[in-house]
Amino acid sequence: MCECYAPDGTPHPTNKREECKKLMDEFADEIPWFGIEQEYTMFDHTGKHPYGWPTNGYPGPQGPYYCGVGADRVQGRKIVEAHYRACMYAGVKIAGTNAEVMPSQWEYQVGPCEGIDMGDHLWVSRYILCRVAEEFDVVISFDPKPIDGDWNGAGCHTNISTKAMREEGGMEHIVKAIEKMSTKHDEHIREYDPTNGKDNARRLTGLHETASIHDFSYGVANRGCSIRIPRQCEKDGYGYFEDRRPSSNCDPYAVTSIIIKSICQ
Repeated sequence: MCECYAPDGTPHPTNKREECKKLMDEFADEIPWFGIEQEYTMFDHTGKHPYGWPTNGYPGPQGPYYCGVGADRVQGRKIVEAHYRACMYAGVKIAGTNAEVMPSQWEYQVGPCEGIDMGDHLWVSRYILCRVAEEFDVVISFDPKPIDGDWNGAGCHTNISTKAMREEGGMEHIVKAIEKMSTKHDEHIREYDPTNGKDNARRLTGLHETASIHDFSYGVANRGCSIRIPRQCEKDGYGYFEDRRPSSNCDPYAVTSIIIKSICQ
């Protein structure tokens, strides 16, 4: 993986890594850990028709596909498993995978990664996924709402913790961090997809396990909130929290940068 710089040595406007690295170095004592859940959708070789969907019409309604098994419910598992193995071989910190709510939609998890490693590992994992899918004549879409209608979109749920959050009494630090982020909701939304929120507006509607893009909320074990605190963390009194707003096509450097700015500065 390479960073992109202009001929004069300054970072290219698309290079979000440089600023992210500076922030992660500045707040290294916080020992920030991240884990990202990357959702994506498989399309046939045209990039227009969802992989395995009927030629004419639609598959049955959502419900039986999430974490499903069986050829009548799951499409593309060979690609998923080949990608997983390739990531392990490459040293990417991939941690799990599952079929998602919409047929031909999948998720894999990367992390926990400390600091700048989160963005590095996620970008490489995306490259490997597209390269593996190419062998199967399949196109990978990271669009946050690839199919209109009553179908789930795709996100990049980002799990965050600092050293203080992971220790006894950490829930106090978790709540403080979330409250800081609540005051910068619009700023975060602009950083959570490459179009300053326009892509995510198609996904964050308040339906399909999302909160509205216009509102900020948090809660325990609530998939309809902007930020979710896992039930086990509430029980333990420490752990981490999950920001459910980032889009599947987000730049992880931009996402982790704005989070660190909000909770550490």
